Amino acid sequence: MASATATGKLSREEFRRQKDLDAARKAGTAPAALDEEGKAINPHIPQYIAQAPWYLDTGAPSLSHQRIPEYDRSADKLDNWYDRGAKAGPAAKKYRKGACENCGAMTHKKQDCLERPRKKGAKYTNKDIAPDEVIQDVASGYDAKRDRWNGYDPAEHKQVYEEYAALEAARQKLREEEIDKQTTTDLAAVRKVAKAVKEKGEGRDDDFGSSDEDDEDQDKYAESADAVGQKLDTKTRITVRNLRIREDTAKYLINLDPSSAYYDPKTRSMRDNPLKNVPPEEAMFAGDNFLRFSGDAPEVQKLQLFAWNAAARGNDVHMNANPTQGELLHHQYLKKKEELKDTTKVSILAKYGGEEYLEKAPKELLQGQTEEYVEYSRTGQVVKGKERAKTRSKYPEDVYVNNHTAVWGSWYDPTSGTWGYACCHSSVHMSYCTGEAGIQAAQASSAKNLLEGPSSSSSMPPPPVPSDSAEDRKKKAEELFSKKRLGEGELSLDKDRLTQALSDERKRKARGDDDDDRLGKKKKGGLGQSYEVSEEELEAYRMNRRISEDPMANYVDKEL
Repeated sequence: MASATATGKLSREEFRRQKDLDAARKAGTAPAALDEEGKAINPHIPQYIAQAPWYLDTGAPSLSHQRIPEYDRSADKLDNWYDRGAKAGPAAKKYRKGACENCGAMTHKKQDCLERPRKKGAKYTNKDIAPDEVIQDVASGYDAKRDRWNGYDPAEHKQVYEEYAALEAARQKLREEEIDKQTTTDLAAVRKVAKAVKEKGEGRDDDFGSSDEDDEDQDKYAESADAVGQKLDTKTRITVRNLRIREDTAKYLINLDPSSAYYDPKTRSMRDNPLKNVPPEEAMFAGDNFLRFSGDAPEVQKLQLFAWNAAARGNDVHMNANPTQGELLHHQYLKKKEELKDTTKVSILAKYGGEEYLEKAPKELLQGQTEEYVEYSRTGQVVKGKERAKTRSKYPEDVYVNNHTAVWGSWYDPTSGTWGYACCHSSVHMSYCTGEAGIQAAQASSAKNLLEGPSSSSSMPPPPVPSDSAEDRKKKAEELFSKKRLGEGELSLDKDRLTQALSDERKRKARGDDDDDRLGKKKKGGLGQSYEVSEEELEAYRMNRRISEDPMANYVDKEL
């Protein structure tokens, strides 16, 4: 007998003893093996049936893995389903805390509400609160979970059928009315022509003689008024679609050139494009290969190529044996590739810099043209097309506060040199707008200041009156731009004062004082008053000044 063995590899001695025991059990000299219920196991059962798989092996002889597990069959009924649309009693009259903010029901939240979103929810209006739904815990079995029609009420299809039947009846009535109208018009024209022929005596008498012939003419004109692809039955007046008219063209009829793309009549396939001079995107049929390489077909090819490359490098990846594993590994490979690419890019930019050169300008600036056509008139108005939107800044624009209709800085007062609002001529920022009354008050105030200006401002000194004489202007120019004032030209220096100034300058240089200390010690009347440097002191300063910044100051030409 081939019984279930314990997990693990048997030694040679244990395997031989097991074989002897199985042979004895088959011969009847040894008792049969017992399962967990104490029942004997037939020793003639093949090993592949008696041996449990690794995920069901208990380590003892058993045939429980061959039996159907027992479970509650009552939960596997297909009619065991919840009541669709059942409501739990009447609706509440006031909004309850924790209910849906949209409809007011307690059985779901706002993001799960299936009602139309209200402008103001039931939380704020306390109106039209929906009743609570009946929440049922249905324990469905294996078949019930996978039945796509579970819980469907067949009576609902009757409403759909009636709706389609009503639409078809209305469409049929409309067709009959159109046909009757067209036939009546044609028949009236025929009868008018027949009456005119009879009055003139032209033609034969039997052309338009009987009512049967009129009916035949009516049917003839009605049948000729049919649309393409339809047929009118004049007896029943029902328009029937003619299924013999086919709008699709066979592949082998697209190009009748024998040297064009090959057509396989057995599989009805044409792999190449029959029209080589037409782009595949514009062609009516671009070949079966064009369709084969569209959609997700390129992604499958990339996945297959990744599996081959991974298998060539020693990885256990197979596209057909385990497609889920291949898909996950391919996704991880692409993710790590992007991360490595970003890391490399960041490291190169951190080492060499140049990130500012990778930023691209907008497409409108690079190309300088767009597909938007705008036509302007001579006055600058848009005649045709859509005007380009104006670029807005990050700061708030056209925001009016405190009842103003203009922004701050839209008005300037030349008399006082201040800025303000153009709507009320107020120069106080963030003030309340007074409108036309404020403008009139500002004008009256400015006029009053102009009239009372000399008397009211008597405490202030009057502005200097400029002199218009030519001699005064010439004298003032000489004082401002004379060479003597600028330290240029011929100067008359006192030798004794110059000698004393040179001595003082040398002493100051020896002490290391700067110019401010020298001037501060010689100021008359303290440090708060100004001190005028004499010409002798200025000349002594120039004579003892060192030009340390001149690179050629200590240069000596040794060749001379």
